[in-house]
Amino acid sequence: MKKEQKIRVGISIGDLNGIGAEVVLKTFSESMLLEMCTPIIFASVKTVSYVNKHLNTEVSLFGIDAFAKALPGKINVYNVWKEGVEIDWGAPTAEAGDYALQSFTTGVKALKDGDVDVLVTAPINKSNIQGDDFAFPGHTDYLAQELEGDAMMLMITDTLKVGLLTDHVAVKDVAAAITPEVITKKVHTLYQTLKRDFGIDKPKIALLGINPHVGDNGVIGDDDDKVLIPTLEEIRKEGKLVYGPYAADSFFGSGNYKNFDAIIAAYHDQGLIPFKTLSFGKGVNYTAGLSHIRTSPDHGTAYEIAGKGEAEPGSFREAVYKAIDIYARRSQYDILSENPLQPLSKKVMARAGKRRDQRRS
Repeated sequence: MKKEQKIRVGISIGDLNGIGAEVVLKTFSESMLLEMCTPIIFASVKTVSYVNKHLNTEVSLFGIDAFAKALPGKINVYNVWKEGVEIDWGAPTAEAGDYALQSFTTGVKALKDGDVDVLVTAPINKSNIQGDDFAFPGHTDYLAQELEGDAMMLMITDTLKVGLLTDHVAVKDVAAAITPEVITKKVHTLYQTLKRDFGIDKPKIALLGINPHVGDNGVIGDDDDKVLIPTLEEIRKEGKLVYGPYAADSFFGSGNYKNFDAIIAAYHDQGLIPFKTLSFGKGVNYTAGLSHIRTSPDHGTAYEIAGKGEAEPGSFREAVYKAIDIYARRSQYDILSENPLQPLSKKVMARAGKRRDQRRS
């Protein structure tokens, strides 16, 4: 834990032509958050000030050129660039992609170097950010390369957690990408995440089938029978409470998901369609399994409303809260793991309690 009381929350600004800067500014217009953390936005004070004025969000910004100058109680903007930037609301330009990449990679480096405690990323356009320095389907894949651990996309709310066996993989390649090794690794990552980051001592995890109706005994494919089911049987021998596979079409509609601490879907849309249907605007994308904590909102750049002042900050705000929560919970877990008899830090406990009280009010 750092000596300073407030967690430093690093924030990558996302696509400047989208709603990223807007939801960031609206989130930190609430003074309550500034009492809980010290935000550091990776952009430029000139650029963020322009958005602030354009949208009449009227928040006070504090520009810095060194992390040591970041002030608690202020919305700090670390100057990644200093030149003026022309914002073209709603347009997926190469220039916006370049600045989004500069912001994100600077944030990741700050996270690795310990200059910020957690990273919250505003939405990028996965197309215009591509280049020689970034050839990844999204944030998660880059983070998996830069940070230690086994990355897993995990969509979370207070009551629902959905992870993925495969994330940004074309549907035609899904079955081939799901191997016993992948299944075992993802279950292990989620199991440890639920214990360490969410305080669940004996997690109950459900897995969804790969094929419709779990293959109907091979009639609609044999991937479940040959790969998924035998692998789950081996995992259960380790004492993990892992159930399934379940037919995905009825799993959420029947309410069965409420019986588990987390669910693992076979592929992106199988998990994210029901998650966003149940939780859109409140959900958070958490990159589980890594040495550092990163969260993001559950929406994209929303070009169609960019610059109009219509963006709702709820999901981004929740991403900040979740990053703070996870950091505090992980700190508690690590303290107890190193010395089970050592009392928990009063600072850690106070922060967690304050967070719970504020959310209830």
